[in-house]
Amino acid sequence: MSKAIRLIIGLGNPGPEYEATRHNAGFWLADRWAQQLHASFTLEKNFNAWVAKGRFDGEAVIIAKPITYMNRSGQAAGALMRFYKLTPDQVLVLHDELDLMPGQAKIKFAGGHAGHNGLRDIHQAFGTPDYWRLRIGIGHPRTLGLAQQVAGFVLNAPRKDELAQIDDVLYRCDAILPDILSGKMEIATSTLHTENRPS
Repeated sequence: MSKAIRLIIGLGNPGPEYEATRHNAGFWLADRWAQQLHASFTLEKNFNAWVAKGRFDGEAVIIAKPITYMNRSGQAAGALMRFYKLTPDQVLVLHDELDLMPGQAKIKFAGGHAGHNGLRDIHQAFGTPDYWRLRIGIGHPRTLGLAQQVAGFVLNAPRKDELAQIDDVLYRCDAILPDILSGKMEIATSTLHTENRPS
């Protein structure tokens, strides 16, 4: 069994102008999970993040949304991990993923950042890539038949059909939160990845 996850970092950009953009998918799931744990976000400037403190099986669980822009996400992630005396393998990062289609999500441990600026900064802050990620598919402009550049694509809102698929996968992610917080990452992974298969 893996170590239980104690710190969950949702990635996104702060401010109302970014709220509905694809790059903020990590924030969307962080909001849902905080709600599930009956935890509300408060701004904690010393951590450069909105922080929600919940409990699961009597243990504290921290969910955070950095207030720095995406490419400085490591500031909050590193500060929170050190303050709560956690190891990188007790951290789960929620982020948008170009290589997965809307409606798909995958859990992954360690590996590269694939050009994702939020992950790149967290790699540097942790000094290791050995932490968990939950990759929320947003698709790639090429696979979705769009002429947009990636930079513009992630900073735009999903189209209506894509949003419905992303909402569906976020709903499915809700069901695996207890397994994630219990350290049953193999079960959580298997449940989520099975759901990704076309019916």
